[in-house]
Amino acid sequence: MLNAVLNPYHLQVASFIMINIMLGLGMYITLSSGQLSLGNAGFMGVGAYASALLTIHMHAPIVVGILFGTMIAGILGVLVGFPALRLKGVYLAIATLGLGEVIRVLFVNWEAVTHGAVGLSGIPHLGRETARMIRDAGFNPAHIGLKTNQFAYLLVFCILLLLVLGLLWFFVRQTHSRVGRAFAAIRLDERAAESMGINITYYKVLSFAQGALLSGLAGALYAHVMGYISPEDFSYHRAVEILIYAVFGGSELIWGSVFGAAFLTLLPEALRFISEWRYFIYGLILLVLMAVRPQGLLDGNMLRYLKRLWERCT
Repeated sequence: MLNAVLNPYHLQVASFIMINIMLGLGMYITLSSGQLSLGNAGFMGVGAYASALLTIHMHAPIVVGILFGTMIAGILGVLVGFPALRLKGVYLAIATLGLGEVIRVLFVNWEAVTHGAVGLSGIPHLGRETARMIRDAGFNPAHIGLKTNQFAYLLVFCILLLLVLGLLWFFVRQTHSRVGRAFAAIRLDERAAESMGINITYYKVLSFAQGALLSGLAGALYAHVMGYISPEDFSYHRAVEILIYAVFGGSELIWGSVFGAAFLTLLPEALRFISEWRYFIYGLILLVLMAVRPQGLLDGNMLRYLKRLWERCT
């Protein structure tokens, strides 16, 4: 039964949705404090390469590699966050986009370590390694009617889903906490927030570092889901894509980033039957949405409307 239902391709698409939701959350966190950063692709690349190199050359466990990559990206986020305080709006966006390109070019030119434009292959796969550990413990996926590759992809999806649920729980709570209220106050009026005693430097660096941590985590997981990474995976195209997740879904709410990342990851796959036109339709939808709802699909009013609609239907 499970063998017929679980398609490895569908499970991999679902796993990419989870990774992109993490990236969308990272963008939402920086936007929630009024900072427009386009450096998330660079932080994602740092997390991916740090984790991949540690697991390939030092034979570290995947969990250690992912934690290491996430921490390195977070530390870089703190280091960049302090000088970034001097910049706002498009100036911060251009500076962080430049940072992402510097990181990508470093990956291309540091051939002795990163293998240049060819990229890194042979990265331990999260699903296969976890499946091997479970099999060594005495469990055979054939007992539940699954092939080994199906079981590996299912494990990847389950791990990513649990991580996303944990992150959503944390950041929803943070949004309603003192930290979230400080972020919102800074976004609305930085000077007024400072006059009320909010430590602008602390909260803006915290927001920037959290965005970098999430991007680094997503990058490390991406490396161990794909098994191969190259500098092109973290180019400015990726930076713009991450921004669109939050803007399309609605940058005012955490659920907007989640919806945007899920919808925009799924849309090109759903339009594969018209492969010649799918990116045309993808771009057209973005164009129409920005003209009609520049605040994104989900905002407070839309959520209240959907809630009332749900109550009428039930």
